[in-house]
Amino acid sequence: MTSFLSFAELCQRIEGISGSIEKTALLATFLFELDEAELAVVPSFVMGSAFPASSEMLLGVGPSTLYEALSKATGATSKEINDILRRTGDVGAVASEVVGKRKPSTLSSFIEAEKLSILDVYSRFLELARASGKRSQNVKMKHLRYLFGESGALEARYIARLALEDMRIGVGEGIVRDAIAKAFDRSSEEVERGYNFTNDLGLVAQKAKEGRLSDLTIEIGRPIKVMLAQLGSGIPGSMEEMGTAAVEWKFDGSRVQIHKNGDEIEIFSRRLEKVTRSLPEIVRFVNEHVRAESAILDGEAVARGEDGRPLPFQEILKRFRRKYKVEMAAEKIPLELWLFDLVYLDGQILIDEPLRERRRRLEEVADPKILAAQTVTSDPEKVAEVYGEAIAAGHEGVMLKSPQSPYAPGKRGKNWLKIKPVMETLDLVVIGARWGEGRRATFLGSYRLASPDPDTGKLEDVGWVATGVTDEMLIELTDLFRDLVLVSGEGMEVEVKPKVIFEVAFEEIQKSTNYSSGYALRFPRLVRVRDDKAVEEADSLERVTFLYATQRGRNGPSSV
Repeated sequence: MTSFLSFAELCQRIEGISGSIEKTALLATFLFELDEAELAVVPSFVMGSAFPASSEMLLGVGPSTLYEALSKATGATSKEINDILRRTGDVGAVASEVVGKRKPSTLSSFIEAEKLSILDVYSRFLELARASGKRSQNVKMKHLRYLFGESGALEARYIARLALEDMRIGVGEGIVRDAIAKAFDRSSEEVERGYNFTNDLGLVAQKAKEGRLSDLTIEIGRPIKVMLAQLGSGIPGSMEEMGTAAVEWKFDGSRVQIHKNGDEIEIFSRRLEKVTRSLPEIVRFVNEHVRAESAILDGEAVARGEDGRPLPFQEILKRFRRKYKVEMAAEKIPLELWLFDLVYLDGQILIDEPLRERRRRLEEVADPKILAAQTVTSDPEKVAEVYGEAIAAGHEGVMLKSPQSPYAPGKRGKNWLKIKPVMETLDLVVIGARWGEGRRATFLGSYRLASPDPDTGKLEDVGWVATGVTDEMLIELTDLFRDLVLVSGEGMEVEVKPKVIFEVAFEEIQKSTNYSSGYALRFPRLVRVRDDKAVEEADSLERVTFLYATQRGRNGPSSV
């Protein structure tokens, strides 16, 4: 049984290096030595999550709960904890310092601390996630106190970070995927395909060790990663590149992946979260208008106002978040369903079939009432006509899809191109905030933005945004980030858990020594909160660099 201390030592070594190749090698060596049960856990742990992406389990531990548990386990005062937080900005450093100062009561307790295993920590995290009801906070406190009571300083550093899902060692899906491939002598493509089918790198690691990656396949009820689109270079350039394209509206809605098994329907969001109970009309549409025994469908949920135009994205997300009084919400914000792809039908996996064949099969089983219109053409003028219709109807633009393209889960490439109005935007991670002044003194009014470096996995800041935040949004965003604040206190900058994505528009990107990325956004403006995107889907520093290099051409007339 592998000790949690050995895992913590691995994390410490990884944290101390910047190169992804070295990180991959260290992790691969560690994975190779694990047993089957540990392999199921460590890939998620090292990325800063207690459970795999496919799991619906949530720890539900906030900073205040964690700090209280540390205080009770070590005797540290709230002032001591807050002082360390302000000095370091790192909950891991806080845990390490206060646990390190604690004197073990007996020699046996010291020995026990060394024996805390990876699976011990995982089992306690399971208990945290299962805690519910009036006594749930007491249960969570009990298990957190146990973990900190049984850990040494180094273990406590990474237990605390794991509990808040903020590992800070620069390891993401790519490094874990490559480490699994290296550890068990499999190809990265095999590992990635298995992950795209299961969203569980622990399961993938187990199968890789057994030499049974080919066993991993698409299953009804288990969401797969959705195929993504790359931003096109305007209609003329994109059509020249693609030749013939299947043209569809790019809806101003929210992506849904629908799994049908007889009369049983499950709906998953773009982030692969189960949202079935929140969207009863989508369930009804599928039961009434899809003639298939079993299917996995890809589409968009769109909300339309009384004027017939799409409602803002944030209104749709209110439906996705709703857990109570769902029918009342459905009356207030009714949704439409538009299907545009089919990846599984009656026992047959279709992802390797070309789009034109998947579309033909989709048209056979889905009524036109819920089918997204599609025009296949090689004429840029026809594309421009469809684009104009989409914009006039209040949607985002058009999608250009290669009729020959397979469905590539989790991939963003040139087989799908999105054409939108010229204004560029970036999806960036919020890593900090600043309390306002005057009448806004009790609100978090400006937000520090960062982009992940694909080489190191670290979040590098690119500036702050405050423009575009309305008074109504001030209240919502302050409530949202209040539970994510790691270092609290009005009249100061605060660090927040990197969990929220902002879509931000800007005039241009400038070189800057003020931010760790080396870049700064000029005149940034908040467009919307991307609740449908995970941190891993934020635009990378590589994309920021690309936009900086190409922006002189981008700022010309129109991409259309």
